Amino acid sequence: MGEAVELAVLGEKFREVVMSVFPVVVITLILSVTVVPLEPVVLTRFLIGALFIVIGLSIFLFGAEIGVAAIGNHMGSAIASSNNLWVVGIAGLVLGFLISICEPDLHILAGQVNKVTSGALSKASLVVAVSVGIAVLLAVGFLRIIKNVALKWVYFACYLFIFILALNSSPEFVAIAFDSSGATTGAMTVPFMLALGLGVSSLKGIASEEDSFGLVGIVSAGAIMPVLLMSVLSADARVTGSLPPADLDNGALFGPFAQALPGAMRDIGLSLLPMAVLFAIFQIRYLRLPRRPLSRIVKGIIYTFVGLTLFLTGVNAGFMDVGSIVGYTLASLENKAIVVFAGLFLGLAVVLAEPAVHVLVRQIEDVTSGYLTGKVVFPALSLGVGLSVGLSILRIVVPGIKLWHYLLPGWAVAVGLGFLVPGLFVGMAFDSGGVASGPMTATFILAFAQGVAEAIEGADVMVEGFGMIAMVAMTPVIALQVLGLLYAKKSVKEAEPGGTGSREEV
Repeated sequence: MGEAVELAVLGEKFREVVMSVFPVVVITLILSVTVVPLEPVVLTRFLIGALFIVIGLSIFLFGAEIGVAAIGNHMGSAIASSNNLWVVGIAGLVLGFLISICEPDLHILAGQVNKVTSGALSKASLVVAVSVGIAVLLAVGFLRIIKNVALKWVYFACYLFIFILALNSSPEFVAIAFDSSGATTGAMTVPFMLALGLGVSSLKGIASEEDSFGLVGIVSAGAIMPVLLMSVLSADARVTGSLPPADLDNGALFGPFAQALPGAMRDIGLSLLPMAVLFAIFQIRYLRLPRRPLSRIVKGIIYTFVGLTLFLTGVNAGFMDVGSIVGYTLASLENKAIVVFAGLFLGLAVVLAEPAVHVLVRQIEDVTSGYLTGKVVFPALSLGVGLSVGLSILRIVVPGIKLWHYLLPGWAVAVGLGFLVPGLFVGMAFDSGGVASGPMTATFILAFAQGVAEAIEGADVMVEGFGMIAMVAMTPVIALQVLGLLYAKKSVKEAEPGGTGSREEV
C-alpha cells in the first residue's frame, strides 16, 4: 500500500468519523443556545474533546484496517492450517480474550461503571470478566462453524442460559451485562473476529455464505454471561452509585486533557501489548511474513495505539461530561417529555450517521440482490434505534418501568424470529446488534442517560443509568429479522408458477 493510497484510506476514515460525530455536536450546540445553556469553558472543552475523538478514531480505524484485521487474517489461516479441533478451541480462547481487552467501547463502559460506583466495581474486573466470556464463546463459535450447528439453536441455548442467570441477578448487573454486549462489538473486535472466522471456516473445505455471519452475535452473548455470573456468585451483589456533582463542574479548559492522557496511554498500551506479543510469536514460529507486509502490520499497531489514546482522552476529558450535563439539565425541567423526545431525536440522528450502518445496508442489498434497499432498511433501523433511546429515557423518568420489561420480550422475539427467517439473516441480524451501538452511543448517549438518572428523584444511576447500549443493540436484531421474514415471503411468491425462481434459502 503506497503512501498516496494510505492517505486516501485515512481521508475516507476521517470523513466517516466526522459524519458520525457531527450530529451529536450540532444537537449539543443547538441545545446550548436554547434550553441547556453551557458555560463557555464547558462548551469549548466539549468541542476540543470532539476534535480529539475525530482525529483519534480516524487514526485508530485506519490502524485497525491495516494492522489488526491483517493479524486476524494471518492468525485465522494459521489456526486453520493445523486442522486440529483442540488447536482451534484453544486459539479461540486466547485470541478472544486478547482482542476483547483492546476494544475501546468496552473500556469506556467499564470506566463509567468504575466512576459511578466509586471503584466498587472496578474497570479492570469488568474488562477481564467480559473478555473471559468472549473468549469462551469465540471458541464455541469456531466449533459451531466446523460442526455445522445451526445458528438458531446456538442463540436459543445462549439466551436461555442468559435469562436464567438474569432472573437470579440484581437489576444493576443486568443493565451492565447487556450494555457490555453492545459495547464489545466495536471497531476493534468485529473486523478481527470476522477475519478469524473466515480462516477457521476453511477447515471445512467449502465455506458456506452463512459462515460469514453469526460469529459476532455469538460472542456478544458471551459478554453478558460473566457479568451476570458475578452477581449470582457474589455474596453481596448489590452495587449502588451516583454521578458526583463534581463531575459536572465547569473545571479547567486544558487540565482534564493533561490528566486523562497518561492514563489512556497506559490502558491502551497494556491492552495492545498481549496481542502484539502473541503476533510476534506467531510470526517467528509459523507465519514468517515478508518484510513489507510485516512492517505494514507494525505500522497499523502503532496507529491503533495513537488513535485509541487520543480517542479515550477526548472522551474522558471533554465529551462525556457535556452529555451528563445536557441529560441532567433537560431532566430537571418540569416537562419531562422534553428529555424523552431529546433521546428519541438523538437516536434517530446518530444511527443514520453511523458508518457501520451504511456498510450493513450495502451488505443487505448485496445478499438480497437488491430486493431490500436502503430506502427500506435505513428507516427501519433509524426508527428502531430512535425508539430504543426514547424508551430508555422513558424508563428512567417513569419509575414503574424496568429494563427487563423491554429486554425479556425483545430478546424472546429476536430468538423466536430466528426459527422463521433464512439462516443467513439470523447470523446477519445478531451480528448487527453492535452496529448501531457505536462510539457515540457508548459515549455521549450513555452519559446523557446517566445525567437524566441523576436528576430524576428516586432513580438509581446504577440501575436506570445503564441499559441504554443494551436497548440500542437489541433493535437491529429484531429489525433485520423482520426484513428477512418479509424477504423470505417474497421469495416464496417468486417461486410460484410464473415467478422467477425461489430465493428462500439465501
